[in-house]
Amino acid sequence: MEKENANGKEKNLSIVVPLYNEEENVKPLYAALKPVLDGMGVDYEIVFVDDGSSDGTLHTLAGLSADPNVVVIEFRRNFGQTAAFAAGFDHARGEVIITMDGDLQNDPADIPKLYEMAKKYDLVSGWRKNRKDPFIKRKLPSMAANWLIGKVTGVRLHDYGCSLKAYRKDVVKNLRLYGEMHRFIPAVANWYGVSVAEVETTHHPRLRGKSKYGLSRTVKVFLDLITVKFLQSFSTKPIQFFGPVGLLSTAAGLLISLWLAAQKILMGKSIGGRPLLLLGVLLIIVGIQLIGMGLLGEMLARVYHESQKKPIYVLKKITSGGKNS
Repeated sequence: MEKENANGKEKNLSIVVPLYNEEENVKPLYAALKPVLDGMGVDYEIVFVDDGSSDGTLHTLAGLSADPNVVVIEFRRNFGQTAAFAAGFDHARGEVIITMDGDLQNDPADIPKLYEMAKKYDLVSGWRKNRKDPFIKRKLPSMAANWLIGKVTGVRLHDYGCSLKAYRKDVVKNLRLYGEMHRFIPAVANWYGVSVAEVETTHHPRLRGKSKYGLSRTVKVFLDLITVKFLQSFSTKPIQFFGPVGLLSTAAGLLISLWLAAQKILMGKSIGGRPLLLLGVLLIIVGIQLIGMGLLGEMLARVYHESQKKPIYVLKKITSGGKNS
């Protein structure tokens, strides 16, 4: 009996490809994907997500939509790659979902390898070991970002930025992506206790079109990394993040104020114009505000979880009477 979900009959494999102004690459990419996927002998679909392209990308996709294995999702405007991945995840029907870029730099020949590994691991991340990109503009910032992300999140991968990744369906269906968060999926998914593997993949130089990435993304990635770390460690206990800093600030301010008060009372010194007095008052005010933010965060966390009946844990399975559910 065929299984169905909200989007129709389930598949073994979904390929999700976000596209933004990749008119020249769409047909070559489709031509490269078809023989690989047909040769795998699995029920598959290719989900193209047009991220508000202003060239002929959508027109070219319309010509491919006659293939029953092709799904085309069209955005009204450019929302960004993270939104494109999120839309692809929402509409994908595969038990395994593999993402890749639409610029032909990822090699479709790596898909069978990722698909087989996804039977053992919840998430398989590609590693562009021999990356064919400019060193200063692309490779060096990426190396620094990969090191920093691994250090902060504790999930160490060689290549967070590689879009060629394989996911089990139950992993991505629980994710909510914002900003530039698609590159942090392994770190976010780690909170759910998923198993993560990394595999070397082939990387080709870009031959057509222009890259949509640059050094300007570094700031966005850094800010999103702060968000990921906070959500990973303190989303259900914000007072433990703001509280210690607030208490330390308040305590330092009180000590400064007591020291100045002792000088005034016992030694008769004038303290009215001293910058140290302003610092003490400022530290007390900041400390109280931080503690207040922590308490407000606790209230918001409870409203969020209780109003949506969202659990603070993730189940893998339940065994009862020898049966799994």
